[in-house]
Amino acid sequence: MDKYSWGQTLQEASVVVPVPSGTRSSFIVCEFKKNHLKVGLKGHPPVIDGELFQPIKVDDSFWTLEDQKSVSILLTKQNQMDWWKYLVKGEPEIDIQKVEPETSQLSDVDAETRSTVEKMMFDERQKSMGLPTSHELMKQEIIKNIFG
Repeated sequence: MDKYSWGQTLQEASVVVPVPSGTRSSFIVCEFKKNHLKVGLKGHPPVIDGELFQPIKVDDSFWTLEDQKSVSILLTKQNQMDWWKYLVKGEPEIDIQKVEPETSQLSDVDAETRSTVEKMMFDERQKSMGLPTSHELMKQEIIKNIFG
């Protein structure tokens, strides 16, 4: 069996492991734990067997056998704001400075992050127009309520 390939988004890591043509899913060994991944064929040494770069959400991760030629694995990252430098410990590290992120929408992030980003964008817009930031507006409102 050849080695494997992998890619990632901020939310997920995807892995493709080639298997001999005609392989049945019952011959596949694919186990993932919070911090560990093991993939291979029954009766053979595993292709992957190691500690993951960071924890995953086991219940949101899965694998499928594609056209009896490869195993596709989708690992949902627990921390969805980080790029992984490697899939499993002992691999060569990738330069995460060279990773080109996909375009993301504010709707892709959780409510708390979205609120923080929207506040930062508002404050930047206000500053660029010489207007008060959200913090300055809040201070003005407090003063108005006290003395108003």
